[in-house]
Amino acid sequence: MIMEKVKLGNSEIEFKPLVFGGNVFGWTVDEKQSFALLDSFVDMGFSLIDTSNNYSHWVPGHSGSESETIIGKWISQRDIRDKIQIATKVGGRRMDNSKPNLKKEYIIKSVEDSLLRLNVDTIDLYQSHHDDLTTGIDETLEAYHHLIQTGKIKWIGASNLSPERIAESLRIAEEHNLPAYIAIQPEYNLYDRVKYEEQYEQLAIDNHLGVISYYSLASGFLSGKYRSLDDIKEVKRYDALKNRFNARGLRILDALAEIAHSQQASMSAIALAWILHRPSVTAPIVSATSIQQLEELSRAVEIKLTPEECYLLDKASAY
Repeated sequence: MIMEKVKLGNSEIEFKPLVFGGNVFGWTVDEKQSFALLDSFVDMGFSLIDTSNNYSHWVPGHSGSESETIIGKWISQRDIRDKIQIATKVGGRRMDNSKPNLKKEYIIKSVEDSLLRLNVDTIDLYQSHHDDLTTGIDETLEAYHHLIQTGKIKWIGASNLSPERIAESLRIAEEHNLPAYIAIQPEYNLYDRVKYEEQYEQLAIDNHLGVISYYSLASGFLSGKYRSLDDIKEVKRYDALKNRFNARGLRILDALAEIAHSQQASMSAIALAWILHRPSVTAPIVSATSIQQLEELSRAVEIKLTPEECYLLDKASAY
C-alpha cells in the first residue's frame, strides 16, 4: 500500500508522513551510518528531514553543528536536493548561545551558517526552536520576512513556543503583513497526550497548522524494549524513562503488544500509527539508529488500525 503524501499546513511542503529526526546524526550514529540511514529513508519514498542548528550540543565536546554538517555532506555527495525537504531550527542553546535567541541579527547570521553546513541554497522549513521572551515577536517575524524575500528560507514553524505566543505570533503576522508560522512541533505520543491535546490541538485545527510531533515513541518507552525499571538500569535515557513504568504506562505497553501481535508489526510502528490516525497531526518525527529499526518504523504509514484497536489504545492511554 502506498501512503498518500500529506501537506504541511498551508505550505507547499508535500511529503510521505514520516519525518526523520536528525538529532542522532553525529551523536548515536556516526557519519557513515547516518548516510546509510538517510539513503534508506529516501529509498522508502520519504523526504522530510528535521534537524536543528544546535544538534548535538548536549554531548561533551560538541558545538551543536554536528547534525546539519552530516546532512550537508550527504546532500553534496548524493545530488539529492530536489528529492528531499529540509527542516531546521534557530534560537535554541548552542556553544555560542547560552540562552534562547530570536533577535533579527542573530537569526540572519544563523541562517547563513545553517545554509553553509547543509550545503543548500534554501531551507524549506525554518523553525523557532525555543522562545526568546526578551525579543519582540515582530522583530523575529521581520527577520523571517527578510529571509523569505531573499530566498534563504521558504516557510516558518514554531517548536517549543507556548500556545499563547504562537497565537500572538499569528495575530501579529496578519496585522503587520509578516510571515505566519505554518507548522508547530510539539511533544506528542501515546503516553504524553495531555499537553498537546489540551493546549495546542485546537489552535492547530483553527489555524490550519501542520503538526509534526517529537518524542513520538516517548524516548523509546513505547518500543516495548523495556518492560520494567530493571530493564533500564544501564540505559542512557534512564531519567526520561524511569517515571513511565506506572499502571497507566504498563497498560499502554500491554495494549500495544496485543495490537502489534495481531497486526504483525512492531510496538513502535503501532504507536506511530496511532499518532498518524489523529486527524490534527500531520506526521510523527522518528529517529532510527539502524536500517532494520527504520524499516520497522516505516511500516507505520501502511498500518490501518481498526476502530476497536484505536479504542483500546485510547482507553489504555486515557488521562
